[in-house]
Amino acid sequence: MGAFVRILASVKTALEGGERPASDCHRDSSSAAPAPPPQLAEMTSSFARELEAVGGHFAGAIGPHELTARVVELADRTGALALAIGDGASFDSATLANALEQHGRDVIRCAAVEGEEPRRALIERIARADLGIVEARCAIASTGTLVIAATPSRPNALTLLPPALLAIVHADRLMSDAAAALAALGPETVAQHRVVFITGPSRTADIEKLIVVGVHGPRELHVLLVWPQDG
Repeated sequence: MGAFVRILASVKTALEGGERPASDCHRDSSSAAPAPPPQLAEMTSSFARELEAVGGHFAGAIGPHELTARVVELADRTGALALAIGDGASFDSATLANALEQHGRDVIRCAAVEGEEPRRALIERIARADLGIVEARCAIASTGTLVIAATPSRPNALTLLPPALLAIVHADRLMSDAAAALAALGPETVAQHRVVFITGPSRTADIEKLIVVGVHGPRELHVLLVWPQDG
């Protein structure tokens, strides 16, 4: 098993306070993610720890070939029957949607639409989804924060309306802090897209000064880190 998977296994074990299933601890080394530079391994551990500290769920670090199976597994575990998927730059959203449909899920495939009525119809469909799936532009290790830039095929509604959100982030988009994330985004992205910073599930204390989860966004936040195979 690669060093990167061992690091993540220990992180997950520490966060969950228990032992990992034997099937996870004895994976074929040929399918393991390659070892990252020490700095990236440290940032991954920090991100996982901070994400869980604010109520999020770190679903692990995987190779790209494992992504479809892990998303199907998450849908099964959370009981999500309807899912809304935004277009991804580092994964094939069509392949993922097909696999979920084959497992009996109703999949809403987000795409750019023209006109107010089609946009409203798409938003209404997204609002009925149990789980939104979106690619994060980057993630911030020091705070467990996700940075998501909306596009016509990855609408902002994905991060706001479904009760649960799965964010997929590529390992090379894991940044040390907010300054590094803003530098990676660049002024053009910030100017041309609606960019949101998400730190944990939605929560507010506006109502009777009591913490309420899920008022302004998802009640659950799951994150998968995708690490590419060595070429």
